Amino acid sequence: MHRYRVIAPIVLAMLASVPATAQTYDQLKKWCYDDGTDDQTIVGCDAVIKSGREPQANVSAAFFNRGMAYNNKRQYDRAIQDFDQVIRLTPDHSNAFFNRGYAYFYKSQSDRAIQDFDQAIRLNPDNAIAFRWRGITYQLKGQYERAVLDYDQVVRLKPNDEDALTARCWGRAAVGRLQEAVADCNEALRLKPNYPPALDSRGLAFLKLGQFDMAIADYTAALKGYPKMATALFGRGLAHLKKGDAATADADFAAARAIQDDIDKKFAMYGVSAK
Repeated sequence: MHRYRVIAPIVLAMLASVPATAQTYDQLKKWCYDDGTDDQTIVGCDAVIKSGREPQANVSAAFFNRGMAYNNKRQYDRAIQDFDQVIRLTPDHSNAFFNRGYAYFYKSQSDRAIQDFDQAIRLNPDNAIAFRWRGITYQLKGQYERAVLDYDQVVRLKPNDEDALTARCWGRAAVGRLQEAVADCNEALRLKPNYPPALDSRGLAFLKLGQFDMAIADYTAALKGYPKMATALFGRGLAHLKKGDAATADADFAAARAIQDDIDKKFAMYGVSAK
């Protein structure tokens, strides 16, 4: 797995200004495998891959590290090409499948991403990050039950991970498992008090439970941390509307729609709407 180390900015600037041709092969290898910035990793791994000096395992690692650097730089087509090479050289590389799936996810190719996440999990059934991102992908496709099943696995593998608990809280709220959702968010907030995503997710559960004052309290607390959280603004607006305060609701709806223009559609998919 690629490791990144902190280097003083002045040193980075000096290194970045030196052409690759002026570096020794040992330095280029170091950039590739150990302590390079993303740009230096790409330069170093280019040299390693083209050198013909390294055994296959090292070449595979160089493709992987360069692919990670391209992912970090959001150059997803180049990342995919590198992970293709890792998989060709090392067919059982679970993290190569995951990271290629991640690149496909950000190219909006969700079905292709799920295929790679599936394979990553098949190769490593304890690959929590692959379960997490497959769950996120199912969530964005509106397949909430399947998302919850994946979040179950993340919580199994990382029971004290507030993000995993928050994701499952949201998923359970979306499919109507409301008391279970509240329990997950309560645990997430015990682990990380005042965590805005957990407050936002619990707000959805309280909204669907008809506990509008508690929903408003959670959404308001979430907005203290993330003032532009469209889901919290819209959810709070729905709670105010259910309580008969249309003017306050309309202000929250307007603010939410200014941030996310499809927010009405998203909440309708969760089983609640402003109509």
